[in-house]
Amino acid sequence: MKHVEFELNKEFRDRFQQALDARDSEFIRSTLEEVNPADITALLYEFNGEESKYVLDILPIEVRSKIINDLDSDTRKNFLTNYSAAEITEVVNQLDSDDAADILNELPIKTSEEIIAGLDPDLKSQVIDLLRYDENVAGGLMAKELIKARADWNVVQCVEEIRKQAENVSKFYTVYVVDDADRLLGKVSLQKLILTDPRTTVKEILDDDVVSVETYLEDREVAEIMSKYDLESVPVVNVHGQLVGRITIDDVVDVITEQAEEDRQLMSGITEDVEEDDSVWRNTRARLPWLLIGILGGLISARFMGFFEREIAQITAIAFFVPLIQATGGNVGIQTSSLVVQSLVNPGFVDEGLWKRLLKVFSVALLNGFFLGLIVFGVNWLVFGNNPLNLVVSLALFFVVVFASFIGTITPIVLNRFGFNPALASGPFITTTNDLLGLGVYFLTIHLLL
Repeated sequence: MKHVEFELNKEFRDRFQQALDARDSEFIRSTLEEVNPADITALLYEFNGEESKYVLDILPIEVRSKIINDLDSDTRKNFLTNYSAAEITEVVNQLDSDDAADILNELPIKTSEEIIAGLDPDLKSQVIDLLRYDENVAGGLMAKELIKARADWNVVQCVEEIRKQAENVSKFYTVYVVDDADRLLGKVSLQKLILTDPRTTVKEILDDDVVSVETYLEDREVAEIMSKYDLESVPVVNVHGQLVGRITIDDVVDVITEQAEEDRQLMSGITEDVEEDDSVWRNTRARLPWLLIGILGGLISARFMGFFEREIAQITAIAFFVPLIQATGGNVGIQTSSLVVQSLVNPGFVDEGLWKRLLKVFSVALLNGFFLGLIVFGVNWLVFGNNPLNLVVSLALFFVVVFASFIGTITPIVLNRFGFNPALASGPFITTTNDLLGLGVYFLTIHLLL
């Protein structure tokens, strides 16, 4: 499809709305005829489900299927309530097996069964096979469509089979080589097939150094493998080593996007996957747990300060610097833990010189603590004059920065080691911990020096 520049401004939306109200199918069809499906998807978010369905019904089935497939999961689930099972079946028949399985998983069981019964025979068997797997493993992520060849074929036979098999494969990057039992032996690039003597057998030119994943491997691990080896697609094998599917880069991008969103919400102290337009109760339930933990941390901080009531009563200026100490400790902890969480994407982060990394973090913390302490000492000296509290606050701030950096480094590593999402360490958890740590260091320094 030719791509046409598509600007979604108020004037265009108003004109399009008028066409919708008048059911002007000719205007709608001519306007969207050469527009990229991704741009049409963005437009449809502006209208309600009934209006969007009217627009899609005007478009060719291939475009309609792509647009529905590109909708985010929650929107698509609600949108498809406007369609009958027969209409959804027509859409699903245009999709690859993995996309078809994803849509069926979002629908009620009764509707899914009706749709499966109406699918094309080949797609039907592929989808039924995929529905056996959980959504968050390689088996649930893979597509059944791929190009494969036998090791004992010559190049001519291989090319002929590619022509036949490619009818059902929208895009492919390589040819996978299997034996008589469908066990994966290696791969052959299209370039090598074209340049090789036609009488050469496939086993003579195959590359047996092929990276594959098992059906039970978690999607996060699949994404890490494809990123590490810079793969556009990866074959999927079962426990017997038989080739059962492949995962392409576009599927992995979806996984990475979902993981980034999950980590972002965890770092913000949101424990569920929620959107702003979800119900009040769902939004409240997702946010409340970490808010309660924050309140608990605040109550402990208040009680902790009560232990030093006498010191505060004697030198009231002590209380002035409590927000400074807590804010600095929290910010340093979040900075450090966020960098560590990013580094943990590399599976070898912990094993490849952990002590060297900790030493680097410690060195950075020493420098930051020194400069921050020096700045605070200078400002306090200008404001309060030559006061012993200046030195105490600066020293306390120095130690808070060092300890907060250590906590921010070690916490995500420990969480990751015990199988928890390390992004937990970059939100309210680390802030609350460092608030308490900062107060402890601050008042202990005051107690010892003053």
